[in-house]
Amino acid sequence: MEREEIFSKTLRAGRRTYFFDVRSTKAGDYYLTLTESKKFTNDDGSFHYKKHKIYLYKEDFKEFSDILNEMTDYIISEKGEEVISERHQKDFKKEENHETNNDEDNEDSKDNSSNEFTDVSFDDI
Repeated sequence: MEREEIFSKTLRAGRRTYFFDVRSTKAGDYYLTLTESKKFTNDDGSFHYKKHKIYLYKEDFKEFSDILNEMTDYIISEKGEEVISERHQKDFKKEENHETNNDEDNEDSKDNSSNEFTDVSFDDI
């Protein structure tokens, strides 16, 4: 059973919310719970949340923190701080605009190239 919350922080990140909660054990010691809550929309427009929880105890703080820092540093050094999905959206918009311009160019070339074909009636076939 979950223990009393002592101290809490919340991080809202789009459809996800992260909860950091310090709780107390029966013996009066503290531990940390990390909860990811993600919002999902049903077909009828209603929504529900899925939650995932990690319990982190004091004896694991140092190693957990070291590995978390190592992993986040690695990701930033390899991929930078820009969010790829945002960059992808920018690229998608550029591509979409490029296709729109190409479609306009293709329409112009279709108008000019249509004079090169013979008009055929299906009655002739």
